[in-house]
Amino acid sequence: MINLKTFEVWFITGSQHLYGEETLNLVAEHSKAIAAGLDGANEIPVRVVFKPTVKTTDEIYETLLAANSAENVIGVITWMHTFSPAKMWIRGLSILKKPLLHFHTQFNRDIPWSTMDMDFMNLNQSAHGDREFGFMVSRMRKNRKVVVGHWQDPEALAEIGSWTRAAAGWNDWQGAKFARFGDNMRFVAVTDGDKVEAELKFGFSVNSYGIGDLVALIDAVSDNDIKALVAEYQETYTMADDLLPGGERHSSVYEAARIEIGLRKFLVDGGFKGFSDTFEDLHGMIQLPGLAVQRLLADGYGFAGEGDWKTAALVRAFKVMGSGLEGGNGFMEDYTYHFDPANSLVLGSHMLEIDASLAATKPSLEVHPLGIGGKEDPARLVFNVAGGEALNASLIDMGNRFRLLVNTVKAVDVTEELPKLPVARVLWQPYPDMKTGCAAWIYGGGAHHTAYSQNLSAELLQDFADMADIEYLLIGKDTRLSEFRNELRWNDIAYK
Repeated sequence: MINLKTFEVWFITGSQHLYGEETLNLVAEHSKAIAAGLDGANEIPVRVVFKPTVKTTDEIYETLLAANSAENVIGVITWMHTFSPAKMWIRGLSILKKPLLHFHTQFNRDIPWSTMDMDFMNLNQSAHGDREFGFMVSRMRKNRKVVVGHWQDPEALAEIGSWTRAAAGWNDWQGAKFARFGDNMRFVAVTDGDKVEAELKFGFSVNSYGIGDLVALIDAVSDNDIKALVAEYQETYTMADDLLPGGERHSSVYEAARIEIGLRKFLVDGGFKGFSDTFEDLHGMIQLPGLAVQRLLADGYGFAGEGDWKTAALVRAFKVMGSGLEGGNGFMEDYTYHFDPANSLVLGSHMLEIDASLAATKPSLEVHPLGIGGKEDPARLVFNVAGGEALNASLIDMGNRFRLLVNTVKAVDVTEELPKLPVARVLWQPYPDMKTGCAAWIYGGGAHHTAYSQNLSAELLQDFADMADIEYLLIGKDTRLSEFRNELRWNDIAYK
């Protein structure tokens, strides 16, 4: 699991010298208390670090410049305890590269009716100072998150915690490397895209690597290492007797273990955070890497099939953002529909590579023919995904911009037997309903590949899209198709 406690957000309070030393000492005292409260809140998964009150243009600039340079800082939280003239913030905000959250709060929750005087008013004027700061951020057209509420309010803490998760995902993309074995699967459009623009926009790089380099590592794996990994399979999954050592079909499991070890070594040695492949370009491999991909996904790597590097990167971001939360995140594909008018459903699956962290029960390790790909029968984990609230997201290249399209869904438990479909699978009902959800997805240009999440919210993904400064579209419980189509038209104008 990715440890989000290694990351920090800085809590920066704005004021000015006008108020005098006594007031500024109280400002610092209150700010330390709020920062400590945020840092200790269970809702916030990262460290929150108090920084000294900024009172001048130079102090603001130096603090934000330091935040940019600090490797473990993933964002800043600003709060104006008193009035902080916003022209002082122009230079600092101009160079700020880290995500920004404006916390519109105040130290006291309640007005002290019987004792409040002008000294109290001059000290506790966030309602005044935050509006001044908010104007400047809006004037500079800077994306940021605004959270309103008392600093001990669980709802406000949850909003801040969600934003820090988005910031962690964004930070993880900066300098990340994703490997693409081979090219895009031939003639497929939506999985391709502009890798140069993606590196400029998102901070991660995608480069192609010859499958021969991977095969060389796979072929060099030792027999002892393979046997040790097979033993781990036996302890972790349900396996038929003929797949165990000495069994008639054990060679398929043995080869799957060899692939996993070689592929893992390639990723670790190269410092990659995710990868993509295509079954059209796996020369030299005996079987498609199904089991290996499922296990690497469960360990935090991003993946998508058929050369789809955008979804592989998005899956990795989901892994980081959802770290420590109940539920999983993984690669998904809308495969087929159940058009029962009383219970319309989408069956999500893929040939082999659905993430094992999504499994509702102990997965079964099985070997079956695949039907496509021209390889020997591959090993894979077979399981059902649990029901519950979830979402699908697609990162797509619209030519002049990237778009993050999100559809919230309700997964339902798989109750029917699927004896002839030996793959991992999930059933869900798209919001707001089957016809509207699917039509909106197609109008929005959403891909057949998605990142599927059991623990991230649509609001968190909007924060993530804001950090990336890309278009965000939500298909949810309140979506009306006519309004959604108008939003698409307005966005086209806005991005021209």
